[in-house]
Amino acid sequence: MSKQAKQSLEINKLRKRLRRQVGQAIADYNMIQDGDKVMVCLSGGKDSYTLLDILLNLQKHAPIHFDLIAVNLDQKQPGFPEHILPEYLTAIDVPFHIIEKDTYSIVKEIVPEGKTTCGICSRLRRGSLYGYARQNGITKIALGHHRDDIIETAFLNMFYGSKVKAMPPKLLSDDKTNILIRPLAYSKESDIARYAEIQQFPIIPCNLCGSQENMQRQVIKEMLNGWEQQYPGRVENIFRSLQNISPSQLADSKLFNFKDLESHRLKPTGKEDTTYDDSQYPLAREG
Repeated sequence: MSKQAKQSLEINKLRKRLRRQVGQAIADYNMIQDGDKVMVCLSGGKDSYTLLDILLNLQKHAPIHFDLIAVNLDQKQPGFPEHILPEYLTAIDVPFHIIEKDTYSIVKEIVPEGKTTCGICSRLRRGSLYGYARQNGITKIALGHHRDDIIETAFLNMFYGSKVKAMPPKLLSDDKTNILIRPLAYSKESDIARYAEIQQFPIIPCNLCGSQENMQRQVIKEMLNGWEQQYPGRVENIFRSLQNISPSQLADSKLFNFKDLESHRLKPTGKEDTTYDDSQYPLAREG
């Protein structure tokens, strides 16, 4: 097989894998339903471009009807190439809307120099996008977060927030007016990066926070990458663990009633086999 044929085969496998993973995530969490109007939040980065591309393909082949609209928030960052997204979306014939709001100046005014801007920036972005969704009959807001984003968020919350909390594939907003979906929840960042490169999406870098190399998220990313290199498959196992929670084996009394366990204990009848075989209880041997 020629080098070109091998590359073509690799590209085809990657495309099929991403489409399968997105379709599976949508099915597992019932993300998109017949008649939905889905707003795809397009930042100009590899993740949101890939999300839009795959949803457009699924829209053509899905057994249900749903509409897509791409929405970008122009945060008025200096030097932001405002023409790129409208030109791209017009070329591929996708309905779109650009929200113009100077959140850049607000972030720079509030956040001290050298501090991470992502927190306040994301909150301001979210407020603008939520507002547009409510005013325009949007039933689902699709975000480009992928598997690695979800895992990194879980560790960030554990290490810095003392919480076991991540990004759910589907979420009802706090005000209960918007439903967020993350169709890339099963997809690896490396696959998305490769796909975006192949598709030659016109990537727009985020100059507001892209240069903040010492962000806590970057530290977590490097830790996970190191684990994956040393123990292939570990990151996938971490993600699967987020789907396989055992509240009775943790320590949150709000999720599990530890205080009243005594009321659920069975009383001995005197007829049980009292022979103890610790091979049935490996955790007992570990203390």
